[in-house]
Amino acid sequence: MKQTSPLFLVDILKVLAALMIILHHLSSYGQIAEDARRVLPGLMTWLFEYGRYAVQIFLVMAGYLAAQSLSRYANTKFSANGLLKLILNRYLRLFAPYAAALIFTIVCAYIARIWVNDEFVGQSETLSQFLAHLFFIQGILGLDSISAGAWYVAIDWQLYSVLAIVFVSFPSYRALIWLISIFAVSSLLFFNRSSEYEAFFIYFLGSYGLGVLAYLASGFQDAGVKRVAKIALILIGLIIAAASFQQIWLRNFLAWFVALALYLWGNTHYPKSLSGSNLLKCISWGSKRSYCAFLIHFAFILLANTLYIALGFHIQKSGALALALMLGVIACSIFAANYFYRWIEVPANKLKV
Repeated sequence: MKQTSPLFLVDILKVLAALMIILHHLSSYGQIAEDARRVLPGLMTWLFEYGRYAVQIFLVMAGYLAAQSLSRYANTKFSANGLLKLILNRYLRLFAPYAAALIFTIVCAYIARIWVNDEFVGQSETLSQFLAHLFFIQGILGLDSISAGAWYVAIDWQLYSVLAIVFVSFPSYRALIWLISIFAVSSLLFFNRSSEYEAFFIYFLGSYGLGVLAYLASGFQDAGVKRVAKIALILIGLIIAAASFQQIWLRNFLAWFVALALYLWGNTHYPKSLSGSNLLKCISWGSKRSYCAFLIHFAFILLANTLYIALGFHIQKSGALALALMLGVIACSIFAANYFYRWIEVPANKLKV
């Protein structure tokens, strides 16, 4: 979601979450992941088991920023055409870098199939599969994902569309808060625990809803709305804690703590005293390109595994070389993300209905 001005914590979380997802996928796919585990078994196992939890950070942030954007339309009368325009513009914002990354991944997968015989490379993509991805319905249709991050983009659009409908349908923000809270708790305690719902927004609505509540509790202008959202956020935290007596779900706790951090510091801008710091410049630079890095990195994992196997290094099972290739994947992802951002994402932001 486009921000009116840079937010320090949001930018840090974007960079951290994108990096964790890339590391998680590096620890999960291909021969280089297996061989790197021989050198760093503890770290690679931890990344494989817990790195995917960074998705919760993305979801909470997405809810926070979506609420920030949609709250501008508070007390605005929306027609059906206006609502549809809002949803379509969100689709267009996601579409261009996503489509470009899909095409690049398909090309890399074609190259990988020449040398790599691994399940994660998958079968050759079909036209219907590609079209389903373009319309964000591949998960609903039960089709294999072309890229490891493609499912998230589809879910993000579902969540934003539902939130936009709810925002413009409820003139009372207090009623909106309780509705979101009920759906969030239902998602956290029921829908999120069954893989049957993974292709639908309701599976992820718990974390997304926490981000929405975090913004309404801190960034909204109406003091009454802020108080109700704060109460709802606290109550959901208590419900998560109570549910842990039956079974502990770390991702729910992570989502709530991220929402709490955004409630406390989400509106904090970059420190003026450190405005010239290279570290802050890197964080700001990386935050803008995090979406493109998230989209493109799987293609480089395919290429890294192809290079590793084509040159016969998999026979030697060189863990050190596998780790070096992982660093290369991260570097290439950042490099490519920069040009995807400059040449595709930024120009595509001008596309509006």
